[in-house]
Amino acid sequence: MGKQVRIDFVSDISCPWCVIGLKSLEQALERAKDAVGAEIHFQPFELNPAMPAGGQDIGEHIAQKYGANEEQRAATRATIRARAAELGFDFNMDTRSRIYNTFDAHRLLHWANTLGSEYALKTALFEAYFTKGENPGDHAVLTRVAGEIGLDSAEAARILSSGAYADEVRERQQFFQRAGINSVPAIIINERHLISGGQPPEVFEQALRSIAAQS
Repeated sequence: MGKQVRIDFVSDISCPWCVIGLKSLEQALERAKDAVGAEIHFQPFELNPAMPAGGQDIGEHIAQKYGANEEQRAATRATIRARAAELGFDFNMDTRSRIYNTFDAHRLLHWANTLGSEYALKTALFEAYFTKGENPGDHAVLTRVAGEIGLDSAEAARILSSGAYADEVRERQQFFQRAGINSVPAIIINERHLISGGQPPEVFEQALRSIAAQS
């Protein structure tokens, strides 16, 4: 078995590059399993903490936030779809017309982490939003997805309606913001080495092997 490293994966459910980063990281870990093993901890980040419950049209949101025109947005969508397809993930842009508030999804992920199911819930929520176009802020969607991966859907509904884990999620968000993380994905290895963005598997593999060799 290779040397064990800790990976803090700071990300948001509504971030397409976070999906690409995670899939790339998974491939890198598989390639480098002779030299390194990893314990991945998902950490919360909200791209749009002020987003209202009903969300916002994606085109309108990107134009306002980044100043991108339709041609630029189309090129970015094509790049994301192609990169994801290479990594085995299906981005169905036709189903996804809005961007939503994700705070409650992060609360549910925090709960899932206490049960050892955060990874399964995280990937299921990525699929629910990016492949199926569902609202990751909708309690019915969150409850159903939790049940689909084997969690207690009634308990998930209770947590969502109660506001549980809100303080814990905010504490984690603030911790990484104070550490200088202001964009995602941010992949932090052994609490020291930062890799930003949806890098190719080769970049992650090289970094993992190098860090494992040094530790």
